[in-house]
Amino acid sequence: MSTAFIIFLVLAFFIFMSSFFTVKQQSSVIIERFGKFQSVRNSGLQLKIPLVDRLAGRVNLKIQQLDVIIETKTRDNVFIKMKVSVQFKVIQEKVYEAFYKLEYPHDQITSYVFDVVRAEVPKLKLDDVFERKDDIAVAVKRELNEAMSTYGYDIINTLVTDIDPDIQVKNAMNRINAADREKTAAEFEAESSRIRIVAKAKAEAESKRLQGQGIADQRREIARGLVESVEVLNQVGINSQEASALIVVTQHYDTLQSIGSDTNSNLILLPNSPQAGSDMLNNMVASFSASNQVGEMMKKNNKKVEKPKQAPRQSGYEDDIQPDVQ
Repeated sequence: MSTAFIIFLVLAFFIFMSSFFTVKQQSSVIIERFGKFQSVRNSGLQLKIPLVDRLAGRVNLKIQQLDVIIETKTRDNVFIKMKVSVQFKVIQEKVYEAFYKLEYPHDQITSYVFDVVRAEVPKLKLDDVFERKDDIAVAVKRELNEAMSTYGYDIINTLVTDIDPDIQVKNAMNRINAADREKTAAEFEAESSRIRIVAKAKAEAESKRLQGQGIADQRREIARGLVESVEVLNQVGINSQEASALIVVTQHYDTLQSIGSDTNSNLILLPNSPQAGSDMLNNMVASFSASNQVGEMMKKNNKKVEKPKQAPRQSGYEDDIQPDVQ
């Protein structure tokens, strides 16, 4: 064999092998013939005419994600940065449109996202932007679907993944939140204090009621005992005035005894001389006797006072006078 024939065989082999190519899963290949679109080849082993057909490009059919950072302002003039994530893919039946009609799909999607976000966010206040971020994402997806479907792209989903206000605005929002929580805590503490005060007042009221009831019962029993003591003393020839004075003096000495039994007491009872008991007894007997005499004199005076008689009705000419009735 000559060298030229060997070279020809080698070239023929390489040309033959170049007519075969493979397409990966979830991708498509555009075949052009002399610069003109020929066909779209999908995954698997494919064949083309050597030196006539060529691979113009490969189109990825997987779901892709594009993150768009947008700076805009809200209705209350707060500038924020938003991150919108767009998930999209090329429609397999529209590979031709995706390859030939749109050269830079990422730039096109970014432009639409900017347009929609800067049209929707200025209508909302800052708090509403956080609450209605899903509505913004839906508006972006709707606009992108209408625009990109013409170019063979399907918008799978759009997500507002981040809302970042200015650092001073975030600090102010944190202070407002902290103040609101402190206010709530103060309200709970005040309510707790009120409950404790009410419970304490109710307990004190119940204690005072029971204490008063005990004192009333004690005084009732003391009065009953005094009555019995007076009756016993009357039976031995001591009149009521002397018996009452004697009982008061006895209570006086009982009080002195109870005061003396308490070592920590700082009560001073005046007068407190040895003659105080006899003086008190004499004074009480004299006052009781005087009060009885005054009472007897008042009863006598009341009996002497007679009821005035009613004047008799006069009869005569005046009775015959009738009023002149017109």
